[in-house]
Amino acid sequence: MRRNIFLALLAGMLLFQPEVRAQFTLSGEFRPRTEFSRGYKSLADDGQDLSTITTQRTRLNALFATDGLTTKLVLQDVRYWGSQPQLVTNEDYATSVHEAWAEVKLAKNFSLKAGRQELIYDDHRIFGNVGWAQQARSHDVALFKIENEITLHLGIAHHENADVTTNFYNGPDAYKDLQFLWFNKKWEQTGLSLLFLNNGVPFFVSEQEQENRYSQTLGGRITHSLEDVSLAANLYIQTGEHVSGNDIRAMNFLLEASLKNGITAGLEHLSGNSYDKNDKVYAFNPLYGTNHKFNGFMDYFYVGNHINSVGLNDIYVKYNYKKDKFGFNGHLHYFTSAGKISADAKSYLGTELDLGISYKVQPNAILSAGWSVMFAGESMELLKGGDHTAGQHWGYIMLSVTPTFIQ
Repeated sequence: MRRNIFLALLAGMLLFQPEVRAQFTLSGEFRPRTEFSRGYKSLADDGQDLSTITTQRTRLNALFATDGLTTKLVLQDVRYWGSQPQLVTNEDYATSVHEAWAEVKLAKNFSLKAGRQELIYDDHRIFGNVGWAQQARSHDVALFKIENEITLHLGIAHHENADVTTNFYNGPDAYKDLQFLWFNKKWEQTGLSLLFLNNGVPFFVSEQEQENRYSQTLGGRITHSLEDVSLAANLYIQTGEHVSGNDIRAMNFLLEASLKNGITAGLEHLSGNSYDKNDKVYAFNPLYGTNHKFNGFMDYFYVGNHINSVGLNDIYVKYNYKKDKFGFNGHLHYFTSAGKISADAKSYLGTELDLGISYKVQPNAILSAGWSVMFAGESMELLKGGDHTAGQHWGYIMLSVTPTFIQ
């Protein structure tokens, strides 16, 4: 059924395309990626073999815009190679909707954007689209936007189960209710963003009663550009009530300097819990950010893991080079725990080296590859299991093709 709707939609787009050629764009994405792992996210055991998987993201993107209306529809299929039979006969592998939203101009410089959409703010630390992950992230949200000399966004989301007769939510997302306010102002060399996020997570008081426990994330980001260097700083505070019922007292800060020659150096701190302090939750949660972007490409921290743990200190140096069709990047991270793991454990967790190259083989096709190594400390075993002396490796080869069919 879904496949028939998809074909009918595509046929309709093509049928009416001549009337809206100047305002309609139809594009695609084909992104197969093979990954090699021996110690990705968790420490490998001594003697563990290298594993190999291939995944693919396929998208069809439709964008329609007039003077007072913009709509976007992104149909997406994500799969492991080999997960679907060659002679498929069911709808379990049907295309899903990654984005489906409409933005309507309500007044001058004021609009409403409602539907399933990506939320991307600042450096992706709290809200990001997680574009590296094949499935990526999008939200069902209503977004009120004022965009003039300042930018002000108010987002509101409320989740329920499909059953309209109850007010319960035990769905797949982390929140039942979410509200946020984002402010941004730019000057010639300086930019300032402020964020207030109220995150409501449901819990059952009894079988017949459900309530939310709310946490608040407050803070922002400031950037400043000089002649040869760009400076950036983040500061976020988390408070409120954890879903466990404990109060939250957590923070995250980042200091970063980027030179024009491609070198970036920085420090990030995410507070964490300690074995000898359990009166409150001290672990900062980056919530809905693009966490793969920050603390090493091997995803040991905050990519579906390390939440409510000992936190992290990350001292890093990055080098990014790009010329013509070729690109290279090298990142080095030094990790320690922000909280105490145990009475005897050292805070040092490990050092990670990430290397990557890319080459634009065609205007709409990029071939990229990377290899990462984690030199883990003994204390990493307490958090991730495995053997810290075993070699920890992860790599990938990816082809990204993004054609534009109609413009």
